[in-house]
Amino acid sequence: MSASSRPRRSPGRGDHQRWELDGWWDPADAFDALYRESGHAIWLDAGPGAHTGFSYLAGPTERSRFVNASVPDGTVTVTVPGDPLSAPVTSRGTIFDFLRDDLAAPINASGPHASDEPYEPDEPDEPDEPHEPHEPDEPDALSDPDRPHDPDTVADSEPGARQPGGFHLGWVGWLGYELGAQTLGVPLPPSRYPDAALLEVDRMLVFDHTNRTVTLLARRQPGESPHLAEDWASAVRARRDSARAMRHALPGDAAATAATAATAATAATVAATVPTAAADAALEHPASPPRARWRHDATHYSALIGRCQASIAAGDAYQLCLTNEITVDARPNPVAAYHRLRAGSPSHHGGLLRFGHTALLSASPEQFLTVGPDGGVSSKPIKGTRPRSGDPATDADLRAELGSSDKERAENLMIVDLMRNDIGRVAELGTVGVTRLFDIESYAHVHQLVSTVEARLAAGLTGTDAVESCFPAGSMTGVPKLSAVSLLSGLEDGPRGIYSGAFGYFGRDGAVDLAMVIRSIVLDRAGASIGTGGGITALSVAAEEIEETRIKAAALLTALDSVPDLVSAKG
Repeated sequence: MSASSRPRRSPGRGDHQRWELDGWWDPADAFDALYRESGHAIWLDAGPGAHTGFSYLAGPTERSRFVNASVPDGTVTVTVPGDPLSAPVTSRGTIFDFLRDDLAAPINASGPHASDEPYEPDEPDEPDEPHEPHEPDEPDALSDPDRPHDPDTVADSEPGARQPGGFHLGWVGWLGYELGAQTLGVPLPPSRYPDAALLEVDRMLVFDHTNRTVTLLARRQPGESPHLAEDWASAVRARRDSARAMRHALPGDAAATAATAATAATAATVAATVPTAAADAALEHPASPPRARWRHDATHYSALIGRCQASIAAGDAYQLCLTNEITVDARPNPVAAYHRLRAGSPSHHGGLLRFGHTALLSASPEQFLTVGPDGGVSSKPIKGTRPRSGDPATDADLRAELGSSDKERAENLMIVDLMRNDIGRVAELGTVGVTRLFDIESYAHVHQLVSTVEARLAAGLTGTDAVESCFPAGSMTGVPKLSAVSLLSGLEDGPRGIYSGAFGYFGRDGAVDLAMVIRSIVLDRAGASIGTGGGITALSVAAEEIEETRIKAAALLTALDSVPDLVSAKG
């Protein structure tokens, strides 16, 4: 391979390589072709049929790290899913401590760290069992070091070329609501899920929905051969070509038959080495519709609304975001369930994060927080929901009623003020502002009342600092935040888990983009859980609040083939 034809490093981003695929590849098709059977996989989704924004797909390499956090233990645990011989490393601290240290590490010609050593604290504890049992995971099936090198299947990157999208490799995952016990100092009940879970992403597909381009990004790990990323890019192109052949070939076409056999063989190989993927595939078709139960039935939830309003009348809070949990006796294939969810409830902040036996499927409409590499900060809190109607006139009336509702506008304004306060703690003086107030955004099933708060980070602070300052999001707590979180923990009778937290990326260039974990399903070996709720004020009407929880949960339950009645669901 000549020097002129090798992928070139883009200046300012360490040892990065970049390739463009020819033509468009739908992210849903790409995920199915590349990562459907992977035990760890990431899909940050701009939505089906999107014409703007970016989608990102990734899986682990043989050296990718995975980190989860336990609030009760006060620890973070790092594993390497693709290396069955690696031992978990557990250390004291929070996920925010870990991210600050890791993202501040110097980037050199060999990768993000000056050595090959994994993250370790100055005084590590004895290795404990991680929050999620560690099982060897198949590394990205496209990162096989024995795969023949084929540079002709990829295009060179141009020196100095602008990287696509807002995410240029780093960490992707979720932050659970109970991290608020650390950020706020409020005791919260322990969750059965990891309180935070993030995968290190060093190879990724970037889908630019505006320009209809697909770009591959890779960053070399310490001690890694420069040819591995090139081989990965070649393999992605080959997998894309095989998928196209299967889709377009006529019956009996020899090429299609070969492509089908090759893809089936690859899927079988991966499934055999990833127990979670193979097991989940067998659970896709249950014998009967799954049962669903609400933590609080309608009568109990109405009583909780009354208790919230009593606290508001007593001056203990101005608004409280009361939530409910639905547990569903279902263990579907996460990928198949996510396809159903995104088809029925499309969103520009959707995502599928699969980490071993736990998966997050989200059709979130709400941006929690973004931070640009230049230090710009933005949050778009949502408060106020109305259902869509199939009748255009009725739909327009519902939209107009939402925009004019004194209750919804007051609730939205309180959360805007709370976000201004949270962001203001890490912002440059005088830069916090409300750039949009009481906008209405419409989605497949609901209209939402949305506002936008913007600022600029103060000198010396990072995106991680901004997230820590604002977490958990005020739109999912109430006002004032500290009092609201404490009051709600005594009312809700259990943890929220991943629901009400955030998911997205922390980039190595300082960029952060996190969506709210709402309109989401969490799957694990015990079944499925769904969170739903709404803001309670002195003006709230219990029947309307209960109906709002039904509306928000409807598409999620449909994706699981379960539609219970809130009145009688608790059992």
